[in-house]
Amino acid sequence: MNTYFIGADKRIFSALKLDNHINIIYVEWIRPFKNETLCHYSKRLSGIINTKEPFVLVGVSFGGMVVVEISKILNPVCSIIISSTAISNNLPAFYSLAGKLKLINLLPAWLIKSSNKLTQNYFFGVKSSNEKKLLTRIIDDTDSVFLKWAIGSILSWGNKTKPKHLYHIHGTHDKILYTKKVEPDFLIKNGTHFMIYQKADEISTLINNLILKNMAEYE
Repeated sequence: MNTYFIGADKRIFSALKLDNHINIIYVEWIRPFKNETLCHYSKRLSGIINTKEPFVLVGVSFGGMVVVEISKILNPVCSIIISSTAISNNLPAFYSLAGKLKLINLLPAWLIKSSNKLTQNYFFGVKSSNEKKLLTRIIDDTDSVFLKWAIGSILSWGNKTKPKHLYHIHGTHDKILYTKKVEPDFLIKNGTHFMIYQKADEISTLINNLILKNMAEYE
């Protein structure tokens, strides 16, 4: 079954070990329009999905929010979001305040991208040298204009609906999307915002079980 993976960079999925029945398709970002909402952007991005065949969506962090929006307009067999949230009200209160004040508009795109590496490592929870190198490469390769837009779209997001057949996997030590603010279906002990890579074995098992279970029920 086609399974579309949406995240900052396909390299964050590189440690996953998925069942051979899962056909992995990595979704590349498209350039956002000026002042485009997350909802409208997700609708445009969904055009790459082959809806003539059953499919699954998997999203990490911001990609999880995109998956939520796509799941509201298409009909995936199931959707899985990791280190993310399905409802905008579950975001930290500061995010909503920053969105209302449009603080992101005060910062140049290059400054957001070039934020202190130590701060990035702390919030993402990376520890080993390999993890730090991977995170640095991903951030360095991310378009600064897209990054600023993505952050702004999260701050102004207003989703109140959790799509059907959507599963949420979250870490207990996520410093970017605090665990107390979200209502996950599965909690990963000591999982950070980078756990898709750090705890790939545990998350792979969950993804495999959820997709195979929903595939069997769909058939």
